[in-house]
Amino acid sequence: MPAAGSRGGGDDDLVPSILDQYGVRAKQRLGQYLRGQGDGGGHLAYLYDHLRDYPSRGGRSLRPSLCIASAKAFGGTLEDALDSAVALEIMHNAFLIHDDVEDLSEQRRGRPTLHQLHGVPLAVNAGDAMTVLGLRPLLDNGRTLGPRTALRILEEAERMGREAVEGQAMELGWRRENAVDLDEADYLRMVLKKTCSYTTIFPMRVGAIVAGRDDGEGLDRLSQFSFFLGSAFQIQDDLLNLVGDPEDYGKETAGDLWEGKRTLMLIHLLGQVDGAERDWLRAIMGAPRAAITVADVTRMRRLMDRHGSIEYGRAFAHACAGAALHEFSLAFSGVRSSRDRDFIERLCTWVIERA
Repeated sequence: MPAAGSRGGGDDDLVPSILDQYGVRAKQRLGQYLRGQGDGGGHLAYLYDHLRDYPSRGGRSLRPSLCIASAKAFGGTLEDALDSAVALEIMHNAFLIHDDVEDLSEQRRGRPTLHQLHGVPLAVNAGDAMTVLGLRPLLDNGRTLGPRTALRILEEAERMGREAVEGQAMELGWRRENAVDLDEADYLRMVLKKTCSYTTIFPMRVGAIVAGRDDGEGLDRLSQFSFFLGSAFQIQDDLLNLVGDPEDYGKETAGDLWEGKRTLMLIHLLGQVDGAERDWLRAIMGAPRAAITVADVTRMRRLMDRHGSIEYGRAFAHACAGAALHEFSLAFSGVRSSRDRDFIERLCTWVIERA
């Protein structure tokens, strides 16, 4: 798929440049909200030091950057979108902390997960605190955007949070019940809720609301675009878990297999195997992590290669990215060309090209 964008020359650098620029601004503001009262030691260090851990490890800042770029593309300003972007980043880190506990994950951004370092109770409490602290910048919107717009954004945040935990419940439920009769539609419904709700849909919709684009039809069109963009992003993320460089990826190699996650590639594999192979795969997917061996994970990966599950996932991600480009042309029809508009368009290919 050719690179999107209309500026030429700088397309290859546009996405990382925007992510860096807006990410720096978001992290600066985020630090103010996570400062708390725990600096200088004392028992509150058991909270605030842990809150600052995941944000300090880096990350691409995709979500806050997309929120800011959406606002600016539709005629708003960075400052008007910044608190909403920061609230999203705080909630994102809360989700990461809780997800790592729920999934028994061992690595996050190249280091041990928070619960591995400090235990489950302190990690869960830190995640709870991040969720609560994410409300503060949303409330601060009232001073800069006015009460009506601030309330609209708060409503969007409530819906986003509800969708995200519903999606997480679907994934955890499949693991608990050892569900194997799943298809692509099941996977996409889960991704719509768990990933797209806060990775792409919320940032795009809130950015438009900040800029005064609060019409239902326009927001629904943005949601359609954001669904395809977020789906391509998640499938690529799942692929990187299987084939990516661990140093670049930052999480445990094949961690999704160890954790029994129903990724698109694993669902495809389930549809290809039968007999003894399917029985073995179902047994491994239902086993506790401690009972799974390196040999088991290696065999699962070899089965994926043999049955074309990796290539299937890549093709599906490219199809989602192509659909996102089409929806972008509709959602941004009539929106003047700008660096931010081009950044959003370029994301349609960046999400499947990233390492």
